[in-house]
Amino acid sequence: MRLSRALALPLCVAIAVGMAACFSAPPRRESPGSPVTPPPAAEQPPAPQSVPDMVPRNEPRSRNGNPPFYDVMGRRYFVLSSSVGYVERGVASWYGPGFHQVRTSTGEPYDMYAMTAAHKTLPLPAYVRVTNLQNGRSIVVRVNDRGPFVGNRIIDLSYTAAAKLDMLRNGTAMVEVRSLEPVSANTPLVAQGTTPNATPNASPTAAPTAAPTAAPTAAPLIASPITAAAEAPSPAPAASADSASSTASGDLNSGGISTVPVPRALFIQAGAFSDPRNAERLLEKLRGGGYGHVFVRDNEIQGRRMYRVRIGPVPDVAEFDRIVAALERVGISDAHLALD
Repeated sequence: MRLSRALALPLCVAIAVGMAACFSAPPRRESPGSPVTPPPAAEQPPAPQSVPDMVPRNEPRSRNGNPPFYDVMGRRYFVLSSSVGYVERGVASWYGPGFHQVRTSTGEPYDMYAMTAAHKTLPLPAYVRVTNLQNGRSIVVRVNDRGPFVGNRIIDLSYTAAAKLDMLRNGTAMVEVRSLEPVSANTPLVAQGTTPNATPNASPTAAPTAAPTAAPTAAPLIASPITAAAEAPSPAPAASADSASSTASGDLNSGGISTVPVPRALFIQAGAFSDPRNAERLLEKLRGGGYGHVFVRDNEIQGRRMYRVRIGPVPDVAEFDRIVAALERVGISDAHLALD
């Protein structure tokens, strides 16, 4: 009896630690250990341009890779309960030979020649449209992995997906990631969060992907489509659901590369306020700090005037990274990519 009691406490502690690990362990792809060159294929891999985009379909939530939350390098990430309405803008990267055929977070082997991606918080699997905001190229991928956890990257694309976006040489690109809902064969592909009468002055509203407290249930990180957030006097054609689907989707089963209008300029949003005095205070704080052109943009959004502190235009990923890193050093950790 004494021995049983003595063993009971350590056993309970071991069980508790094991249960905690189930929630805190990162459900990310397995590490290959050292760079691995994929074995020579029996046949030449297909040209990226010939690989068709993924077609969204209803799939059950994966048993693997979907804990309520997990921790990586001191940050806690909450997995969204749904991908509906999700939109985010930022920097994309890609991963290739070092992980080819290594198991992904869902348990599937990673295929660098397929149209797939890794994301930190979307439920697995999920389907998203990824648009290169620097050249207008647009693709649809299936998210089946966790990552990237390097820098401020928001999505990790397969080799083929990155090739179709023309970002292999630079390794990164400024993109928009927008969730897609499954549709029937006779229904045009519609991006979630796109509305037929989207207004040009719609404001992006940001929510963090990592937080120390309660988990988000599900929500868009930025709620406006590409052209709606452009805030131009005249909205671009892709602002409507019909034009977004017809312009960007094309024939998803035929391969090729779809394109959409390229935004006129890209900016970094350092803050958004309902009180103009707060915006002015941040503006004064950033002026002369080597960030480039800093200004306040005000727009009326759903009957409410907002004052947004922006920096730019930003010409490329290198400048985006430099400014975001500088902002983090002065305590601004939620800066994000914004359209004109």
